[in-house]
Amino acid sequence: MRLVLQKVKDVSSKYPVIRGMVSYAVIWPIGSLVQQTIAGVDQYDYARAARFCLFGSCYVAPTLHTWLKVAVQMFPKKTLASAFTKGVVEQFTYTPFAMTSFFFGMSILEGRTVERSIQEVKDKFIPTYKVAVCVWPVLQTFNYMFVPEKNRIVFASFCSLIWTIFLAYMHHLRMQQAELENKAKQLNSA
Repeated sequence: MRLVLQKVKDVSSKYPVIRGMVSYAVIWPIGSLVQQTIAGVDQYDYARAARFCLFGSCYVAPTLHTWLKVAVQMFPKKTLASAFTKGVVEQFTYTPFAMTSFFFGMSILEGRTVERSIQEVKDKFIPTYKVAVCVWPVLQTFNYMFVPEKNRIVFASFCSLIWTIFLAYMHHLRMQQAELENKAKQLNSA
């Protein structure tokens, strides 16, 4: 057992993106399930949680890992000003890309058309982005300033638990609104 744990530690040290992928594979589906619990669903949608797992681990973790590497190269100093700059620059470079990818990608994974997925991005990008610019620069400034580079993606994944719950809420908000509108139409026609 000790040998296996040492191998896991060696691989995660050599390839930190794998550590991030594993943490996102756990954190993002948990975020989806928590959001479903808060929404009061009668039965969990495990396929939805699996989509969050797939998207978080195979897309978000590698792209975030790449951004974190680029940010360190662009702003190599480890000062508060540099950390803050990285956090702010992220809001204008990586975050719009990540949010657009999330809404479009999750819609496609749900089997929606490209046109409907594009509409999802148009409907939800601005309200979500407004919240992101209030939250992520602070978290990422802390991340760049105090978290060792090898653990930054893991730190971001733990911070993203609450963020993922919010994203899941935003993503499924339209579906809930459509259901309410259909029920209202049915009541009006009866």
